[in-house]
Amino acid sequence: MPGSDRPEPRAAAAPVITAHGPLAGAAVQAVLGLVRAAADEDGTGPLSEHVLLHLRYGGDPRARNLLLVSGGELAGYAHLDPGGPAEGPSGELVIHPAYRGRGLGLALVHALAAEAGERPLRLWAHGDLPAAARLATAAGFERVRGLWQMRRSLQPQLETPKIPDNVTIRTFVAGQDEDAWVSLNARAFARHPEQGTWTREDLDLREREPWFDPEGFFLAERGGKLVGFHWTKIHSPAGAPPGDVAPSGRGTAPGDHEPIGEVYVVGVDPDERGAGLGRALTLVGLRYLRARGLPRVMLYVDESNTPAIRLYESLGFTHWHTDVMFSNAAGLAQDGASPAGP
Repeated sequence: MPGSDRPEPRAAAAPVITAHGPLAGAAVQAVLGLVRAAADEDGTGPLSEHVLLHLRYGGDPRARNLLLVSGGELAGYAHLDPGGPAEGPSGELVIHPAYRGRGLGLALVHALAAEAGERPLRLWAHGDLPAAARLATAAGFERVRGLWQMRRSLQPQLETPKIPDNVTIRTFVAGQDEDAWVSLNARAFARHPEQGTWTREDLDLREREPWFDPEGFFLAERGGKLVGFHWTKIHSPAGAPPGDVAPSGRGTAPGDHEPIGEVYVVGVDPDERGAGLGRALTLVGLRYLRARGLPRVMLYVDESNTPAIRLYESLGFTHWHTDVMFSNAAGLAQDGASPAGP
């Protein structure tokens, strides 16, 4: 104060956002710690499996990782995936619970949009939390897509799969089936903005995960040709990579949640649709998960995919929660930028 020999207190340094390529070492661990803190606070994981895999293993060198530092501490993180020519870039972000309510989320969204350039940006919000919706609206984004998580108990008896004639079911052989699976996955999900773009690298990353088990990865063949698949997954606290969160949103430290199975991906060759192969493959995987002693199972499906939702409802699944995608495409179009982008 005036007349005092004490120096005036220094104003707190403004938060700083820096953009990076692949992260490593201490930076990765700091982000994973932030993820766990947010999951424990919100009851849902803030980042997708895709982003967590790229964090741990380096990922696409074109992707951008944004670190928001406040007071010398990591207060926020955002990931920008470049996407392909059709779907464009997508982002995900998280603010540490101790730093919320200070406008940092909005600052990260603006930084992501700047990194995306003139191309429309899609933002995923996991769990459809009201705070995420408010942030999206404040940043000029609109809801454009919903991804349902559906669940069912595995206690009731399951019907016997009806395998179409001349189709055989076997399990995935690592080192043999990768290229054929990537090719079929691309055909089966040709119109899907994420799943249909998977590369051999995306498959290889998941084969490195502790949860990967070829015994739960079922392939359907007709005349030696791969025509369908059901890849199951088991979420368990034991052996989970640091920073992972369970489908319930809780962290995967021992005791955080009970194991749960997942209908990870079911795909059928377009030429085989209508023959009941998708339903049969789904039942094959469900019976496998039930035999493993799992009490329940989950899956993800686009809320607009009415035929798939009806199939899963007929198999006993019900809606659990929703992940939401927001986009600023309308705002960019009004500003004169092309939605397709360069």
